[in-house]
Amino acid sequence: MIKKVGSTLINAQHRLTCHCGAVELLLDLPDGIVDPRRCDCSMCRRKGAIVASVPLDAISIVKGQDVLRLYQFNTHTAKHYFCSQCGIYTHHQRRSQPHLYGYNVGCLEGVNPFDIEHVTLNDGVNHPADR
Repeated sequence: MIKKVGSTLINAQHRLTCHCGAVELLLDLPDGIVDPRRCDCSMCRRKGAIVASVPLDAISIVKGQDVLRLYQFNTHTAKHYFCSQCGIYTHHQRRSQPHLYGYNVGCLEGVNPFDIEHVTLNDGVNHPADR
């Protein structure tokens, strides 16, 4: 997708890959990385990823569908995907907003998540869906 901002054309598609390259996704990010965050739930504490979200139709799997694995826990609502070859978490369908995918910002080609200055911390321990 190409977006026009003023007289400038901006390519809004970004490539996301796992560590070994077996999984590759294309994301439509017309506004860049929006609302990067960390979560302190049991899963997110362990994976330590900075995530951001996109609508379900803004992610397409280019390669590696056959090596992606699904992990679900607790309410089995969220769908967490990771590469079965290198173990890297790439994306998940969100529990709180199932019309969105969360994606691992660290898997975006050319992006260093440590360069992102303001990352919100979400209280996943006290998730609203658990009440």
